[in-house]
Parts: sequence; structure tokens; C-alpha cells
Amino acid sequence: MSDSTRIDFIYLSEQDMIRAGVTDMAACVDTMEEMFGLLYHGDYRMAGANNDSHGAMVTFPENSPFPAMPKPTADRRMMAMPAYLGGNFCTAGVKWYGSNIANREKGLPRSILMFTLNDADTGAPLAHMSANLLSAYRTGAVPGVGARHLARKDSRVIGLLGPGVMGKTAVAAFIAVCPQIDTIKVKGRGQRSLDNFLTWVQETYPQIKQVKIVDSLEEVVRGSDIVTYCSSGEVGDPATYPIVKREWVKAGAFLAMPALCSIDAGMEQADVRKVLDNTGLYHAWFDEVPKPAHRTIPIIGVRFMDMLDAGQLQAEQLEDIGKIVAGEAPGRQNDEEIIIMSVGGMPVEDVAWGTVLYRKAIEQGIGVKLNLWESPVLS
Repeated sequence: MSDSTRIDFIYLSEQDMIRAGVTDMAACVDTMEEMFGLLYHGDYRMAGANNDSHGAMVTFPENSPFPAMPKPTADRRMMAMPAYLGGNFCTAGVKWYGSNIANREKGLPRSILMFTLNDADTGAPLAHMSANLLSAYRTGAVPGVGARHLARKDSRVIGLLGPGVMGKTAVAAFIAVCPQIDTIKVKGRGQRSLDNFLTWVQETYPQIKQVKIVDSLEEVVRGSDIVTYCSSGEVGDPATYPIVKREWVKAGAFLAMPALCSIDAGMEQADVRKVLDNTGLYHAWFDEVPKPAHRTIPIIGVRFMDMLDAGQLQAEQLEDIGKIVAGEAPGRQNDEEIIIMSVGGMPVEDVAWGTVLYRKAIEQGIGVKLNLWESPVLS
């Protein structure tokens, strides 16, 4: 052990992250699967009273006496998302999440993200990294973990709402775990994003035989083996969220929902299996916001919490993907059951994938080494 008080860390730009392997979806899915096992066994911590909070968000008023204060526009978020993850990771970190849907008018992504990885013992920084790709790939990988355990093995058709970044990474994860996929049905808002998606599929996945652009949610869902809604939009009225109707859903379908979603009464029935990426996350969300919570947080698992609170759903009807990954609950049990999985996103996912990429960067000499101090002035 060195007695030196010198602290160095590395800075990883977006290009550094690519060189370190951030876009390796198969490896990311495996990492998320390992992370879920640790979640189930409790070897992690996030923020909040129950250690399961999504993070802490700055909110802005509709009317402020300060003219320079940001307005609460769609997807306006300034949020810190801290976590610790044990096991082979044994690191901590925090993602800073800045988001504004109006960024697109400036040619910028809706979200601009940074992630800091820290030594879990001293708290010293290990890396400060560009996190848009980190976040995008870990978000897409989680539906991939779900598909590995809950989709039919012979799944061929993906139904996708939202061909943006989240949609692309979800598709990448599904293809990584379901190699028979050869067809994608996609609904988007604009021709530009659809054209971009078509080009990406053609260049990246030559095994895809058909990409069909559809005009309705029903066409997205009907006949699809795997369905995912990945569109952004205004929050506040669940009646405006993209809906899934039971009559559209194919027997044996797996639905992974990481964005706005509502369901009809048929999908609420007990014979539709309802899986959460982390049950504690949804209890934390439900405790933190006004009720009904689905008005504030449009993820479908929050609707399940509202149903639980109203007595429309029993706690034992909600399943946890971590328990399934750990082998202590069944995955798909037959080719006919319909399974819907809510994907909320958690900072432990950033810690997991960020740790893997940091270690690869160190091994390969990627990134810029920066010095915090030789010796701290205050100690």
C-alpha cells in the first residue's frame, strides 16, 4: 500500500468511451444481468430512505420572479443519480443528468450526461466520463436482459415505437439475445428519424430482412413477438401516454417499456405477468410524488404502484427481474403467456457499465490522466 496522498483520475471523452467498448451491447447485457443479481441479493445502495431512489432532481416553477431561471418545459431535468454497487464492481458513482427537449432546436441531444466513478472506500475520483452513450447502452441492455429470460426463444418480430437513441439500443439488445429476429415494425414522429433508423439497421444488422414503417400503435403491437415503447413526450395526463390494448397483443409476446406507457383493462388482468426491474425503485418513486403517481412518472411500473395502492393489484402479482435472473423465480414458463416488463432506469446500471469501461480504459491506456492534487491543502 502506498502512503502517497496524490490522487489522479482519468477523463474519458465520448470517443474514448467508444474505444473502451461502450457500444458493445452483448457485453453490456451481460453486465446488466450480473448487476441485477447483486440487486436481488441486496449488495447495492442508491439514494433515498429505502436506498432505492432514482435520484434527486431540481424542479422549476411555472412562474418565477427571476427571468433567467429555466422554465419547467418538457423533459426539463437537472438531476443527480448516485449509487454504490458491490460484487465484482465494488465502486460508487453519480450521473449528472441535464435534459431539455428544446435542445434539439440547437442541434444537441435532449439529454447531456456526465458520470463520475469513485473509489467506494475513499470516495476519490477514478474517472469522469462522457455518459450519453453509457446511459443509452445500459438503458437498452436492460430490456435485453428481460428478453433473455422472458421473450420466446424463437422471437422474430420487434414492434418499436420511437426510433431514436433509446429505440436503437433496445433493438440492439433484443438482437443480441434473440438471434432469430429478422423483422422490425417501427412508428416514429418524423421522416428524418425514421430514415436515420433505417440506415442504422441496414448498416448494423444485415440479418434484418424487413423494416416496416407503420402508422399506428396497433400496428406496432399486433403480431409482434417483442414490443417496446421508447418515445418521449409530455407528462401529466396518462390518457395521452401511448397505450397497449390487450386485443392487439399476440399470445406469447414480451413487452419491455422504458418510456411513457399506459395499458387498458385487459392488460391489467392477472394473467398478464407484470415484471419490474427493481421493485424498491417503484416504491421509492411512489413515496416521492403526488398520487396518482403515474401522472408524474409515466413509466408503466408506476401505474402498477397506483393499482396496488387502489387494491386493484396484489403485491405478489408484481415480479422482480433480479429474482428471475438469480434463478429464484421462473422466467418464461410457456409459449403463450404475455409478459410486460417496466424499465425505470437506475444509477447502479451506470456504475456497473461505467466500472467495466473504466477498467478497460486503464488496461488499454485510453483517456486523459488528470491530477486532483499531489497533496491536499486541507486535510
